[in-house]
Amino acid sequence: MTGRRELLLLALLGVLQLALRLPSAASQSFIGINYGEVADNLPPPSSTARLVQSTTITKVRLYGTDPAIISAFSGTGVSLLLGATNGDIANLASSPAAAAAWVAAHLPASSPAVSTVSVGNEVLFADASLASQLVPAMQNLHDALPPNSSVKVSTVNAMDVLASSDPPSSGAFKPELAAALDPLLAFLSKTGSPFLINPYPYFAYLSDPRPETLAFCLFQPNAGRPDAGSSLTYTNMFDAQVDAVRAALDAKGYKDVDIVVAETGWPHKGDPDEAGATVENARAFVSGLVSHLRSLSGTPRAPGKSVETYIFAMYDEDLKPGKASERYFGLFQTSLAETYPTGLLRNGTAGPIPATAPAPAPTTSAATLKPTPGQQTQVGLQYDTW
Repeated sequence: MTGRRELLLLALLGVLQLALRLPSAASQSFIGINYGEVADNLPPPSSTARLVQSTTITKVRLYGTDPAIISAFSGTGVSLLLGATNGDIANLASSPAAAAAWVAAHLPASSPAVSTVSVGNEVLFADASLASQLVPAMQNLHDALPPNSSVKVSTVNAMDVLASSDPPSSGAFKPELAAALDPLLAFLSKTGSPFLINPYPYFAYLSDPRPETLAFCLFQPNAGRPDAGSSLTYTNMFDAQVDAVRAALDAKGYKDVDIVVAETGWPHKGDPDEAGATVENARAFVSGLVSHLRSLSGTPRAPGKSVETYIFAMYDEDLKPGKASERYFGLFQTSLAETYPTGLLRNGTAGPIPATAPAPAPTTSAATLKPTPGQQTQVGLQYDTW
């Protein structure tokens, strides 16, 4: 009898440990969404705030500091990542008083929970003239925060900051960016702030539209791609991209700096020459990403912890220039309906769709990204093969 009780207790402990490990619908603090505004048909911010509350999304990234949007999220429990624009950088760097004025205007005590302020978007690639002013602007903004503030100050980077990324263990920053990157990384380490990065598996597939690459990018069954440098095997492009950044940070001696994915997504529509921009593929990517994050499996290089990830984007943005895909990343329509099932609604939606691409044989891969979907100019990295 005693033995049966012990077995029962062990079984109950196992179930409890599993329950503690699996994130509940209300505690997925690692899933966020980007809220872009390059459109003329968006619903009111209050409607968007209610929509976010109907999902398991707990974080929203803004590209600016629209007071109507910030006010709409007050009292919702949703944390915000705010953006000081590239155009703000010179002023913020000019004097501590300018940074203090920015904080007073955009981070009042009555504002919703703000987790992070991103100073600029892909500055090191988009506007080299601002590179030398970036860290001074960040430092002034950080110093202007109230004492004991939990707000982190960082900047969003394009994958183009990497000189090497395939295989992931070879990840390294471009040497020519050292003058700007080295003080940036030192600042992030000193202040406990994350390195914000924009990886897009979609652009990997666009540069190598083979069925095996599609499966690898969409979290679908595949044979995996071994990294001889680390003896790790990768089963999806998202992990490969994140770990390439992790390797670059580690090589610089910044193992203490966390990575936050500021943007990643998949367009559901595009021009005829934009391979893979379909509703089916967008659904497979987003639902696969959500399931991967919820599994808490982490990445091969950093297992056991999901990387904080902001999915691009809340809505389609009909005023964006460029290729058609730039305008069709929205997870939701302006009617507030889902563009496709993502698994993010609290009342439940379908999970990942069955694989439609054949599983690859172990082959070399083309790799990643040339993102341009953010609110400001973005360009990304060309991956080699591994």
